[in-house]
Amino acid sequence: MDQPERLTAVVPPELAGLRLDQALAEMFPDYSRARLQRWIRDGQVQVDARGLRARDKVHGGETVQIDVVATPEDRWEPESIPLDLVYEDEHILVIAKPAGLVVHPAVGNRAGTLLNALLHYAPELAAVPRAGIVHRLDKDTSGLLVVARTLVAQNRLVEQLQARAFLREYQAIVNGVLPAGGTVDAPIGRHPVHRKRMAVTERGKPAKTHYRVVERYRVHSLLKVSLETGRTHQIRVHMAHIRCPILGDPVYGGRMRIPPQCGEALRACLQGFRRQALHAIRLGLEHPVSGEPMEWSQPLPDDMAELVVLLRADARQEYK
Repeated sequence: MDQPERLTAVVPPELAGLRLDQALAEMFPDYSRARLQRWIRDGQVQVDARGLRARDKVHGGETVQIDVVATPEDRWEPESIPLDLVYEDEHILVIAKPAGLVVHPAVGNRAGTLLNALLHYAPELAAVPRAGIVHRLDKDTSGLLVVARTLVAQNRLVEQLQARAFLREYQAIVNGVLPAGGTVDAPIGRHPVHRKRMAVTERGKPAKTHYRVVERYRVHSLLKVSLETGRTHQIRVHMAHIRCPILGDPVYGGRMRIPPQCGEALRACLQGFRRQALHAIRLGLEHPVSGEPMEWSQPLPDDMAELVVLLRADARQEYK
């Protein structure tokens, strides 16, 4: 019999008052509510070391432990999907993820993900929880992420991530012209109404984002952004919070902004940009085995690079 993987999390305060199964569905979105309800019935879920019923309410602050034993339907299938490998050794892989690639399978989306590709490229990852995935990028965010090839490497990388020892630097094109860089220090939690969205909320978890202006255009800015914490959709939510949402963001981006009397090429590029213009450009960490400091960078993808060229040309013409 397979050894169980233990999932542990603390119920966030914004989920107070929900049924246990509803709260778990929010906390562990990779698993269906039906699956979570079965685990509750089978005694695989402990809340503050006690078994509860699916309908029992949570209050926030409880420690939840789930002992997950993989069943055949939980085992993801390897798929031959190309990977852009930036670095690899026997302990880690560093991958440049393209926009449009989902990192981890979820309900209704079990195939065509980075995890499926990893299992094909390195079959030994079937023995590592989540196929070694340590951190994620949103589907339409491009850029660098690290994957652990062993349990030891995964545990040590997770420890670094929790200690905020990773260097994670992004570039983003935002709507609005920012006068200077700054820091957004605002807690993030589930949106009180739209539960699939995140929002700045007093009951959320602490979140801090630093940004610096790289270039200013007529109605947009190119930013360098670094994370001090790692909340879901953090950069996207924080940029929207300061009224400079990421260009093209379908959830938090708001109305498209087009410079007045701009050229047709720029207009077409802006109108056709259908994802958040966000790219993980630098990644730094200590090697989980050797302890050696390591760092990688990845240039902007073609769609963002083309947009920067057009915005730059438009700004030069305006200010001549």
